[in-house]
Amino acid sequence: MVAPMSMGSNRRLIVGISGASGIAYGVCALRILQSLSIETHLVMTRSATVALGHELPLKLREVHALASVVHRNDDVGASIASGSYPTLGMLIAPCSIRSLSEIAYGVTSSLITRAADVVLKERRRLILMVRETPLHLGHLRAMTHAAEAGAIIMPPVPALYARPASIDELVTHTVGRALDVLGIDNTAAARWGEVTSAKQPTGDD
Repeated sequence: MVAPMSMGSNRRLIVGISGASGIAYGVCALRILQSLSIETHLVMTRSATVALGHELPLKLREVHALASVVHRNDDVGASIASGSYPTLGMLIAPCSIRSLSEIAYGVTSSLITRAADVVLKERRRLILMVRETPLHLGHLRAMTHAAEAGAIIMPPVPALYARPASIDELVTHTVGRALDVLGIDNTAAARWGEVTSAKQPTGDD
């Protein structure tokens, strides 16, 4: 059961970016949330900063500039590490297997996993965009543990029905769907009924 949001918390979201490939998902989420005037609290792992240099033509300061507040991953005393600090929930995009495992088994060694643990214990929404393949049994069991604790496992699987013309469109659609699950209205995700309405049978087929 997801707890009702407190006053003021419905415009505040934690965004975690871990070291798995796919940092574009987290950056895209920050951009969309900024456009929606939603307060974002960003926390990145050290590996995420390394991935940034390999995957996107952005400087770390440019990513930080997209967030309302930036927290160091070693700052376990940050506001988002406490359940008394109201938020809508948390999105980890992408979510590495290491971060997933820490969250699943309650071994929180950093702010990103501590914040996720807090979201779960407060019965708020936690979305984990787990980015790994293929998956062995240990990975699957960790996902099951996390799901049983209340996390939403949402691998960034691309939707092709909207016929995306670029990687950016694929990423944006996936992030839009994640925001849907968080209850955040957005226009980033192409809707099935909208993109297929022009292709409905006419009766002459």
